[in-house]
Amino acid sequence: MSETDHLDRIDRNILKALEADGRLSMAALGEQVGLSKTPVQARVRRLESLGLIKGYRAVIDRLRLGEGHVAFVQVKMSDTRSQALAEFNAAAQAIPQIEECHMMAANFDYLLKVRSTDIAAYRRVLGEAISALPHVAQTSTFVVMEAVKET
Repeated sequence: MSETDHLDRIDRNILKALEADGRLSMAALGEQVGLSKTPVQARVRRLESLGLIKGYRAVIDRLRLGEGHVAFVQVKMSDTRSQALAEFNAAAQAIPQIEECHMMAANFDYLLKVRSTDIAAYRRVLGEAISALPHVAQTSTFVVMEAVKET
């Protein structure tokens, strides 16, 4: 039986409400889900302890910060043994411009979401950081023209 088997409608509504607005007070959250402050606090603590709520964060407008250039990079590895993948994973996490890194079941090994200020900055990240990651054999870049939906 998984952790999510123990979630009821109220737990799921709490998760949905906090996902939409992580700054809700416990009183406002309780009002939305039909509970008073104390029981909703207990449920939130339980959801946090189960790891279903990983944290709270501000959603930043990257475009207004001058970080509007987004590229997706397909990475093919020269070695896909466990040690090589672990080395790549650790090194990729250290590059701040890599916003997301996903291991794929595809004709390539990883898909990276890379954010930078402009194409020149992206080119530097690709040439100096991504291409230098352990066991990278080949990369292919896809530049985003417009973000239609982001969460």
